[in-house]
Amino acid sequence: MTRTRSLVRLAAAAAIATAAIAAVRPTAQPVPYDILIGGGHIVDGTGNPWVAGDVAIKNGRVVAVGRLASSVAARTIDARGLVVAPGFIDLHTHSDITVLADGTAQSKIRQGVTIDVLGETTSVAPRDGLSAEAGRDGAGEAQWSVAFDWTTFSQYFARVERQGVSMNLISHVAAEQVRRVVMGYESRPPTAAELDRMKKLVARSMQEGAWGLVTRFESGGPDHPEEVIELAKVAASYGGNYTSHIGSEGFEQEKEIRFAIRVADEAKIPVHIFHLKIRAKDNWGTVGKYVAMIDDARARGLDVTANQYPYTAMNHGWSAFFPVWAREGGPAKFAERLKDPAVRDRIKHDKDFVTWAKEHGWWEGIVMGRAGSEKNRRYEGLRISEMAKLRGDADPADTCLTLMAEDGGRISGMFHTMSEDDVRLVMRQPWVAIASDGSAINLEAPGVPHPRNYSTNARVLGYYVREQRVLTLEDAIRKMTSLPAQILGLRDRGQLREGFAADVAVFDPANIGETNSFDKPKSYARGVE
Repeated sequence: MTRTRSLVRLAAAAAIATAAIAAVRPTAQPVPYDILIGGGHIVDGTGNPWVAGDVAIKNGRVVAVGRLASSVAARTIDARGLVVAPGFIDLHTHSDITVLADGTAQSKIRQGVTIDVLGETTSVAPRDGLSAEAGRDGAGEAQWSVAFDWTTFSQYFARVERQGVSMNLISHVAAEQVRRVVMGYESRPPTAAELDRMKKLVARSMQEGAWGLVTRFESGGPDHPEEVIELAKVAASYGGNYTSHIGSEGFEQEKEIRFAIRVADEAKIPVHIFHLKIRAKDNWGTVGKYVAMIDDARARGLDVTANQYPYTAMNHGWSAFFPVWAREGGPAKFAERLKDPAVRDRIKHDKDFVTWAKEHGWWEGIVMGRAGSEKNRRYEGLRISEMAKLRGDADPADTCLTLMAEDGGRISGMFHTMSEDDVRLVMRQPWVAIASDGSAINLEAPGVPHPRNYSTNARVLGYYVREQRVLTLEDAIRKMTSLPAQILGLRDRGQLREGFAADVAVFDPANIGETNSFDKPKSYARGVE
């Protein structure tokens, strides 16, 4: 499999979404086009101003863009009053398993998203020698009833194609996943033989269709930086990129961004940073420092970009703010340690636990999104401070530790820890794309998910473009289409251009927007039908 085939393309015109009624035109004459989208405001994805016109599609490709009023097609879509844009590319998602549970990808398609990029933290492959449960940490994918019957990217992609999915998929290979296959949960440096095997697994994954290398670190950066650089060099040799999910985004963010820039320099590879932000109230107003670091790297000729989601709250497992020593050895050993009252007391007084909990919003900002047990689902949607009051706990830290012990460390949730001013500053940077950090899910998703799963793109177009005018419509669409395509090196996506794949989104600019909230997140976006 070549890298150009690693984008799993399964829909004929991959989510042509419109608020208009499509009609079939009977004709006895041969039809030159399969689909004609007529009369819309075409925003081509480059950032250029919109133009009035039509888009013609044949055999899954855009074959004409312009004034095509006299043309005929097997199907016509009346787009008058609507925007016609390239399908949106979501650079950071966790849809790896959810698209196997429900391939309709409702939360994404209903926003006009036509490509999801997978692989952050623990990618779907390689899985050589791992058990079915390996790689399903925290309270995320483990609650989706999906059998792991693959070990390679080729096998995963084949299963997705066999089951069917309503959008396109790309996946990175995660350095953490590769290390786990070779070394389990050991935290020591690899031997020369182990590093060689890790490099071979990255090479095999790239040959099977992985798009690049992705890393996720604990707060402060990688324990073994040379290992990461060597793996990044392998991805670079296949034309791939390096994507960094930095672990701190708070008190130690400078160190981690410097390492990402170092990878760009030493591995000679494009570098992309997941969800650039600054968290912890004590850090608000300082994100400009990190923007300047990336600007400086770009001025030196290094290809460094970033993405963001348009919210002031983040989402992941509660375990992320627990000390590294408590999580050493993987989820099973972490869960076992939490059963020991003496260990819980040690965690409570650990400076990292206190610092990282504050960085995540402290007890007033940390929310339970999904419990790890049936008995604690009554707390889903509540903040730790609220749970403490309900339970009669004097110290919310005890509430947190007790619930984590009861649920084996498998609790995830939201963290209200960022400022709106910082979100807007990052959004305005020309090298920042829009990405959800969410999953393709439906309204039956368990727990209380982050609203970004359903509304990231629609929120940008409705709230930040139409209402707040933080971005122009054309630039917002560029950040969802041609910029992500450029970051990924996709040569035939991200623009409405003759010869490009017919990934198209049609929406009502006066109506598009979110219909959900943090309190009631399970609601599809409006304006894209």
